[in-house]
Amino acid sequence: MASIRKRGQNSWLLIVELGYDANGKRIQRTKTVRVEDQALLRAPKRLQEYLNTELTKFQIKVESGVYINPGKMTFEAFVEEWKKNFVYTELEEKTIDSYVFHTEKRIVPYFGHMFMDQIKTMHILSFLDTLRKPDARLDGKGPLKSATIVYNFRVLKSIFTKAAEWKVITDNPMAGVKKPKEDDVKEMEVYDESEIKQLFRALEYEPIQTRVMVTLAVTTGMRRGEMAGLEWSRIDFDSGHIYVSQSLPKLKDGQPVLKAPKNKKPRRIAMPETLKTELELLYQARESELSEIDDQWADGKYSFVFCHPDGRPYEPGWFTKKWIDFHRRYNLKPIRLHDLRHTSVSWMIYKKVHSEVIAKRVGHSNIKMLEIYGHIFDSVDQAAASVFDDIKK
Repeated sequence: MASIRKRGQNSWLLIVELGYDANGKRIQRTKTVRVEDQALLRAPKRLQEYLNTELTKFQIKVESGVYINPGKMTFEAFVEEWKKNFVYTELEEKTIDSYVFHTEKRIVPYFGHMFMDQIKTMHILSFLDTLRKPDARLDGKGPLKSATIVYNFRVLKSIFTKAAEWKVITDNPMAGVKKPKEDDVKEMEVYDESEIKQLFRALEYEPIQTRVMVTLAVTTGMRRGEMAGLEWSRIDFDSGHIYVSQSLPKLKDGQPVLKAPKNKKPRRIAMPETLKTELELLYQARESELSEIDDQWADGKYSFVFCHPDGRPYEPGWFTKKWIDFHRRYNLKPIRLHDLRHTSVSWMIYKKVHSEVIAKRVGHSNIKMLEIYGHIFDSVDQAAASVFDDIKK
């Protein structure tokens, strides 16, 4: 038996009867439905039809055993709902992997057995304390970096924020928890003028694929995933432009996961002649390579610039490994691959390129992002100081 009872001006209580327990106590499952649609509230017949539909859906869930009283839902059970209805549907592939990893390896083992409405702020603080222990790494061989602790905090915050939004809990235990400090974050580094020259001298001795990869990163500021997802069809040699319209964050089951660039904005980048020449050489090499292969990967559906001989794209990790091997081989300053993007921006600032042009070229959403490049080259600061030399003349 099921029924509907009006509770407030725009809320109704759905009730499903499940008989009586061993002590003769009535067993009920209830759910509150709120209607915010004013047009629906002014149409009694349509409103009743809507409520009847909601009641039928609720009754089916209860009687089939699918429905769980939110107050009695375990953390582990809720996390499965959170992954299904938020993580897998709204986040990007790379973020999905990170969220699931930290949830399964650290968070669920700690909170999984607890009921959602029993988890309090002190439980969250105790969990964060365990992450600060000297042997907190999964292999027990040392402490966690502060960035990892912050990431776990971020995942927990997401879980409990959704639990509050979905009315599973009334009070969010994360409300009184401050974000942990990141005290071991590696600062951005760039190559200065002499280091850039040293970099390009070293590139002269490298295979064409490595030359293109590094030159592309330095002269265009493209992100790793954008380079991984770049196809020849997005390069216009006649106009001298590269069209950055997709990113490849990972391969899944051997297939490329392609998505829009960060900020969801495709962009067009003019190529310097040095890059254009190198790309043309690589294109000729690829054409020769493919002419000797009868069975191209994915039937030649894609035309990735950076790929195996059969056309299968490299995973983003390949670019990082290639860069590390390269800079170690020539004893260059050991900066991250992503820092070549920062080097690109810093060089354009040094050369007084307009901030809006820089932002569009590297795919920043606005020029405010450029404020993080406060250190740039020492020579820029020296040049600024030299303008005052004329004061006493």
